Amino acid sequence: ARYGLAERMEFRLCDGLSGIAPAEADTIAIAGMGGETIAAILAAAPWVREQGCLLLLQPMSAQEVLRQWLVTHGYCIQRETLVREGEKFYGILTATGGESPAYTLAELWAGRQRRGEVSPHRLAYLEEQIRRRGRALAGMAQGKTPPQGEMETERKRLEELRQMREEWSQWQQ
Repeated sequence: ARYGLAERMEFRLCDGLSGIAPAEADTIAIAGMGGETIAAILAAAPWVREQGCLLLLQPMSAQEVLRQWLVTHGYCIQRETLVREGEKFYGILTATGGESPAYTLAELWAGRQRRGEVSPHRLAYLEEQIRRRGRALAGMAQGKTPPQGEMETERKRLEELRQMREEWSQWQQ
């Protein structure tokens, strides 16, 4: 109301997108939920992809789950933006219906980076992901029966993240 937009917006309380008719939206923002929940909301509303809606998604956790779900269910992640509040990073994904190239293990965790993009938090974010994945791998190795398949996947993810960090650093020079 303060900015004169009250007549141009409508808010609804409903389960996911169940209270929205396909013709009522061309842009959908889903924020503040886990990646699994966002994926479930989109799975229950296939019209979002069919209508070509623009999606603005901000998962609080399980970003890798959401990215994987999007690329395997006919969505293309157009852009990812990193924002930071204190020590916490948040990724904002912009997606539409369409084909997407497969993501590597590291890209599922840290997002796809593009040469020339401006992202002041990217290097710090990659460093954090490398630390977290390194701790996860060390924790697995400490177990009585380390899960070998999971450990190998984690090793590969960690190496790919390190390669992404190196690539990003080179691009910034």
